[in-house]
Amino acid sequence: MDGYDERLSSGALKLHQLEQELPPDEAVRVRREYISRLTGKPLEAVGRYSIGISQVVRRNCENMIGAVQVPVGVAGPLQVNGEYASGRFFLPLATTEGALVASVNRGCSAITKAGGAEVRVLRDGMTRAPVFAARSVGHAKEIADWVRDHGKEIADAAEKTTSHGKFLGSACYVTGTNVYVRLEFDTKDAMGMNMVTIASAKAADLIEEATGARLVALSGNMCTDKKPAAINTILGRGRSVVAGIHLTRALIEEVFKTNPEAVLEVNERKNLVGSARAGSLGFNAHAANIIAAMFIACGQDPAHVVEGACCITTADPSGDGIYVAVTLPDLPVGTVGGGTGVDTQRECLGLLGVAGGGDPPGSHARKFAEIIACGVLAGELSLIGAQAAHHLARAHQSLGRG
Repeated sequence: MDGYDERLSSGALKLHQLEQELPPDEAVRVRREYISRLTGKPLEAVGRYSIGISQVVRRNCENMIGAVQVPVGVAGPLQVNGEYASGRFFLPLATTEGALVASVNRGCSAITKAGGAEVRVLRDGMTRAPVFAARSVGHAKEIADWVRDHGKEIADAAEKTTSHGKFLGSACYVTGTNVYVRLEFDTKDAMGMNMVTIASAKAADLIEEATGARLVALSGNMCTDKKPAAINTILGRGRSVVAGIHLTRALIEEVFKTNPEAVLEVNERKNLVGSARAGSLGFNAHAANIIAAMFIACGQDPAHVVEGACCITTADPSGDGIYVAVTLPDLPVGTVGGGTGVDTQRECLGLLGVAGGGDPPGSHARKFAEIIACGVLAGELSLIGAQAAHHLARAHQSLGRG
């Protein structure tokens, strides 16, 4: 350990300071070996990784000791007919859940045979909602009125912090002497949480100075970030996307071994009524499965899966078959920043043709959102079909899953 063990044990050197004295790979090795000796637990597998970590230790992970590898499978080809994504795609899915990739693959097959999923981005805006304390309810109303009437000044203050973000507007919510100002920004190809936080801080300074409001917290939880929230399912957050497909009776019978009536009933009684009875904010079969697998593979923040999972799956009779759609009002995704620069994650984004910034700016993130929505649609079709045909347990048993 070249003397580092003694210095770390005595507290003369902190674990997080190793990168100040050593190259990144050496710092990670020393830290890992120290923790392994201290705990008596081997960390050899964690220490084997293929990603370059110079950027990772600066931007993505503190006190790094290695990497946890998640198997990545592909489902597809999936035909996507969107405004930003058009063509056939193989979806990278990082998961340890057996049967998931196979299930999504079956849904992709049905969609592609049907001519492709139609998909559209409905709106695009990342939010941050600082909370201010007012002196009285009258003062709270004055604050809200000022924010409503001074959008240009707020935009000017916020946009000085970024060359990419664009202020879209704000809405105020008063609860007693609490004033929540939900600020919304176009963040182009970035997921944008850091961008809007910095911009919102400047906007909050202006609001304080102009109104006498007292900023309590830069996030007042009406953003709402990394939590399931009705406000996000109603107003939208991140990329709001909807994808749908018409499936004929013959195709449903061929691929899913069931019929349109059974699929309609499962969706109504399970996804809609069952979810309502449970008080769920997600009215779907397993949207989180696909979102999580694609998020992990493509360098997204896994905590945002809780927002993306607030998905509504609908099914309508249509001609000789059914039209199934998924609506994802709250899908925070980006193709620049965060974990998108990690080597393996960047490769997965490249597989979809969305790595880095798009031309025009924002087009890659919207293309990525359209692909994810179609992947969710594929997953929903497959699981609903399996349950309609009573094949769910059989499928897991055949793949050796307990």
